[in-house]
Amino acid sequence: MAVEARFRDDYADRPGHGNGEYRSGHYDRRVDVGDPVKLTVVGCSPAWPNPGGAQSGYLLEGSKRLLLDCGPGVLARLREEEGWPRVDAIAITHFHLDHWGDLVPWVWGSLYGLGHDLPRVELWLPPTGSHQLAAFGERLGWPDMFERVFDLRAYAEGTPFQAAGFEVVPLRLPHYTLETYGFRVTNGKKTVAYSGDSGPSERLAELARDADLFLCEATLITGEADGTPRGHLCLAEAQEAFDAAGARRLLITHRPRELPSENGFELAYDGMQVEV
Repeated sequence: MAVEARFRDDYADRPGHGNGEYRSGHYDRRVDVGDPVKLTVVGCSPAWPNPGGAQSGYLLEGSKRLLLDCGPGVLARLREEEGWPRVDAIAITHFHLDHWGDLVPWVWGSLYGLGHDLPRVELWLPPTGSHQLAAFGERLGWPDMFERVFDLRAYAEGTPFQAAGFEVVPLRLPHYTLETYGFRVTNGKKTVAYSGDSGPSERLAELARDADLFLCEATLITGEADGTPRGHLCLAEAQEAFDAAGARRLLITHRPRELPSENGFELAYDGMQVEV
């Protein structure tokens, strides 16, 4: 594989690039067009944490701050930078624990700790997410424990929503039998695509079409190592999705540290910051 295939310099003239166009939806001019976008990888471990690592959490900053997923360890990492996280919105891709688990301590800290006097955070969930959180709440505290802290919102497949100054389009992706989404996030000038967890699918190319940055999982050493139905990607499958999408830059995430990585792949790491 050519290393340069993972970071493209010829993207500027592609139709639809840089103007907020989304081919399957629309672009809403209420987003904050032109603000610089910074990605901070708060945590990027797979379902079992890498040594000393946090699980999935990706902070996008423009005029406001949007956190994509909030797995175990993410809250503690955010608190290293400020007493309690100042984020405007959180969006959850699916309900495997490594992508949402730190919402639970976020509730307790907001009720009884330093988060008590801060503005409420919008929490964007899959279509049935509020019901799932209520069921978790019945076992962990109260059915409405998450509603006491967050402003709950439900997104819909393929329908853009506005969160923290960004437009976000959720696309359904295959992840075993679980309802799971990837996110395409734009401020009208820069676009980040985030696979969440996904098995091989042509929809990954749709998600990342002409994106400035494709944050893509590669949990497996080979595709054959997965179950049936598929739920994750290997490096070659992530590369295939990237090539089909025509995105500019590929950043591999959700990768176990113990697995080998071919030369040339750019791997995410906790604390990494990227100007998009």
